[in-house]
Amino acid sequence: MPTLTLQTLSREAFAPFGEVIMLDGARHYPINQGTTERFHALATANTETQNGKTILSVFRGQPRSLPLAITVMERHPLGSQAFVPTSQNSEDEYLVVVAPPGEFDVTTMQAFICRGFQGVNYAPGVWHHPLIALHKVSDFIVMDRIGEGFNCDEVALDGSWSVG
Repeated sequence: MPTLTLQTLSREAFAPFGEVIMLDGARHYPINQGTTERFHALATANTETQNGKTILSVFRGQPRSLPLAITVMERHPLGSQAFVPTSQNSEDEYLVVVAPPGEFDVTTMQAFICRGFQGVNYAPGVWHHPLIALHKVSDFIVMDRIGEGFNCDEVALDGSWSVG
């Protein structure tokens, strides 16, 4: 069974698939008379295709065990989709499995280990596995699109590829 190698999530490594949302290295400055630090423009929502609107939701992921067979990948062709964990604990890990936009090719999948202080923003059309929480029930603030048009394509896989 082919196994995806887990990579450390970084802005550079994830750039072909979207944006990493984290405070480390982000532009920031004080606001509100110096009582608040603003970490500015961490990601850009891309949701306006076909009159789409940006929404915020909370997804509660159930913990999964590794190794995990990859049986489905999905993409959202009309908008970006961001996942930001509510945890700030670096031990609260989750995984992302991605593949480039376009025709799905199982051999282009990549897997990243993410820490509780890192979020991801999938670019429109990027293939990704549904939420993979590890270790415990985990909440994520999700920014994505609602509106006209069909915005979720799925491809079923035979489970011969795994991660972890």
